Amino acid sequence: MAHLLVLSENPDKGLLPSLALLSHKVRHIPAEPAALINAPGADLILLDARKDLVVAKSLASVLKTTGLSCPLFLVINEGGLAAISAEWGADDFLLDSAGPAEIDARIRLALTKNSSQELEGKIQVAGVVIDDAAYSAKVNGKAMDLTFKEFELLKFLAQHPGRVFTRDQLLSEVWGYDYFGGTRTVDVHIKRLRAVLSPIGCETMIETVRGSGYRLTRNPIPIS
Repeated sequence: MAHLLVLSENPDKGLLPSLALLSHKVRHIPAEPAALINAPGADLILLDARKDLVVAKSLASVLKTTGLSCPLFLVINEGGLAAISAEWGADDFLLDSAGPAEIDARIRLALTKNSSQELEGKIQVAGVVIDDAAYSAKVNGKAMDLTFKEFELLKFLAQHPGRVFTRDQLLSEVWGYDYFGGTRTVDVHIKRLRAVLSPIGCETMIETVRGSGYRLTRNPIPIS
């Protein structure tokens, strides 16, 4: 099951009727730049390009130039096929009449291709993209200004999305067995990470599990 984000002028569920027959989790937001600021993380984005091709192309450009880390699909009708080109920066397109089997196959192929890129030194999950070789981290396309330990902590959590780690486990994995500081160090760094994520509404990406520890959630709740 993939987390899909639909960008449409009218964010309803009528963009791809067949999508409702699949098990993917779908969220809808308006197709406008302002809505992207607090957009939830996604494995793949579907951009509605059926009505206004000019606006859709502009939004596709915005998504790509801001460091989009997941595949971008255009949803078009047959009349729009002639207008689609490599300049859009999209990874694939779907006709609005596509059936569930075609939609599912194309989504799986795109996600498989995207996952193979992670093997080239990148970690990607729910809007978080970490390039270990370049020592850089982005969340929903936004570059994060992190200290070394903040980067290492975010990277470790992103390598194990959804898994809860105690403070002792994080201290051992991120700081090492020879670190003599207390677990309060973990709390301080988690707080700093959330402060960096807060301006883009993603502080809930790192979740506190009461009585257990912390985890990076696959489906953060955007804060408006």
